[in-house]
Amino acid sequence: MKRDTFQSRIGFILVAAGCAIGIGNVWRFPYVAGQNGGGLFVAVYLLFLLLMGLPVLTMELAVGRASKLSAVRAYEKLEPKGSKWHLHGWIALLGNYMLMMYYTTVSGWMLSYFVRFACGRFTAGMGSEEISGVFASLLSSPTEMTLFMAVIVIAGFLVCSRSLQKGLEKVSRFMMSALLVLILILVVHSFFLPGASQGIRFYLLPDFSSTYDIGSIITSAMNQAFFTLSLGIGAMEIFGSYMNEDHTLVSEGIQICLLDTFVAVCSGLIIFPACFSYGISVNAGPGLIFETLPHVFVNMTGGRLWGTLFFMFMTFASFSTVIAVFENIISTCMDTFGWSRKKTVVINLVIVLITSMPCVLGYNVWKHIHLINGRDILDSEDFIVSNLLLPSGSLVYLLFCVTLYGWGFENYRNEANRGKGIRIPDWLKWYFRIVVPIMILVILIQGLIQA
Repeated sequence: MKRDTFQSRIGFILVAAGCAIGIGNVWRFPYVAGQNGGGLFVAVYLLFLLLMGLPVLTMELAVGRASKLSAVRAYEKLEPKGSKWHLHGWIALLGNYMLMMYYTTVSGWMLSYFVRFACGRFTAGMGSEEISGVFASLLSSPTEMTLFMAVIVIAGFLVCSRSLQKGLEKVSRFMMSALLVLILILVVHSFFLPGASQGIRFYLLPDFSSTYDIGSIITSAMNQAFFTLSLGIGAMEIFGSYMNEDHTLVSEGIQICLLDTFVAVCSGLIIFPACFSYGISVNAGPGLIFETLPHVFVNMTGGRLWGTLFFMFMTFASFSTVIAVFENIISTCMDTFGWSRKKTVVINLVIVLITSMPCVLGYNVWKHIHLINGRDILDSEDFIVSNLLLPSGSLVYLLFCVTLYGWGFENYRNEANRGKGIRIPDWLKWYFRIVVPIMILVILIQGLIQA
């Protein structure tokens, strides 16, 4: 069977960036920045994105492009005879399923709030308790939660059922273009809010005299730089398998990181000026999007429009990751089991709908169930993926690409340096072999301690 390829370079960049751009950028990044000193956190995050995130990204892409296969078969093709690296391919596939077990629910929340603002369910003069009650009402309704989750899942698989170019690439190009337009409109609007300059200074200017714990800022920035690119479960590897060899992987990786970072930074430029303008705490944590920001919008002139546009942007951002991960699951099943795309879509549609239900029910019918260290179902699923599967998987990809027991540094470097653009010099070998693994181990050990 002939391997699908992207129609254009911009198509690849938008799809790969769409996979990286998601809840981690538009939801997690702003509230973590708010909790960790704003500008100082952003500066440290950008540093670790360059030092750690970009190298591992090129490794996943290299494995995909060299093999032209999804994770399991890619390892089997490139690994030394008799080795067992391909076992990680199955763990990566499991990681994609686990990610979708809760990501589809959170994407459903974004869609729900978009519908609420568009239909005028949030009105001027609503009090804080009433606004918070909207989110509580959503969580307590298994029917409503299931409906929005199912819309996300069904729409995602419908997109992926139409081949790579006609489905994922075509929709991602439209959606990412719309997302970038929306985010620029929202940023410009935030700049003209009264008191916006205070929020911008907090967010972009590092305050070295702040009372924030520098150790906490560094570890939080390392985590965010690592997780924002969805590394370690083959989510990026699959897009490498669809690439051509016209450009080096460092050049392509930089394009993805720049677009991913642009959206993350712009998310904060929307949120922090609004918080400072309306006297909202930037330290609100995970509730910043669903409980704090709606309070800003309902008290803002034209708030219904701005709230609708904001949650449309949030929905596009989360849905771009959903369809990218669905494509990874579909491609892996097609490569591994020899199924047709149509058969693969139908089977996985049923699987994802069923496996997403525990997260939905975890806030109502099963709200008494707490798993890892008292965490609810969603937080437990997220903990396994974010703190265990992503860092450990990235460490496997790294060791596979730079050690003599795997594919090897020379093979990786030759593949990464094919085409025009920035190349990886030989002297970086020891940085990749020693420093980057230590940074990933810090994240992994930190996650295990938190458990």
